[in-house]
Amino acid sequence: MASSGSPEARQTHGEIAGAAAPERRLKLYSFWRSSCSYRVRIALSLKGLDYEYKPINLLANEQSHPEFEKLNPMKYVPALVDGDDTVVVDSFAILLYLEDTYPQHPLLPQDPKMKALNIQIASIVGSSIQPLQNNSVLDFIEEKLDSQEKVNWIQYHLNRGFTALEKMLKGCTTTYATGDEIQLGDLFLEPQIYGGIKRFGIDMTNYPTLARLHEAYMEHPAFQAALPERQPDAPSSPEI
Repeated sequence: MASSGSPEARQTHGEIAGAAAPERRLKLYSFWRSSCSYRVRIALSLKGLDYEYKPINLLANEQSHPEFEKLNPMKYVPALVDGDDTVVVDSFAILLYLEDTYPQHPLLPQDPKMKALNIQIASIVGSSIQPLQNNSVLDFIEEKLDSQEKVNWIQYHLNRGFTALEKMLKGCTTTYATGDEIQLGDLFLEPQIYGGIKRFGIDMTNYPTLARLHEAYMEHPAFQAALPERQPDAPSSPEI
């Protein structure tokens, strides 16, 4: 299924080079550049969960392979396999599954107001920003119009979403978006901010709160480990 068949692409996170790796309970089907996969990688790292990384090259249409389609009929990444019989697809569903199944480092606070804020952040990113930058959407726009209109499209929707998030987080003085510990909203924010900067040239000076949070995330080990360019299927000189 995966053309990324190098030993590096099959390497298990946490595996010692040259050592026989035990079979892992968790398997993550991921694409290095996918912001949805990025969210889940952060959560797995935060919770200290070892997993096998299973690369799916979206640019080579590997998500349409029948073997992967059995896991996720929508043909999207990420997909998480836990043990022999549990398959969870969609990053939001995966994060909630991990929260219920592996409660270490909780992603949702007990306070109803703060819990709702985390879910609002996740929903804005997951429903109103990220789907509009999927490869299938951008390819369609480029085919029907041109490459510049594709850029205009994604920058418009990113700026619209970032403007809403900046207003929502106005006055935030905590280390991260909803507190001094990483929570669910942060897992949605940073992959979107990172992609906005690296892929789509968004000027973050318009969003001082989001820019400050981005700097904080980039210093956190769980976010560093989950960076796209640090994944085993990333090209040697990746263009994010």
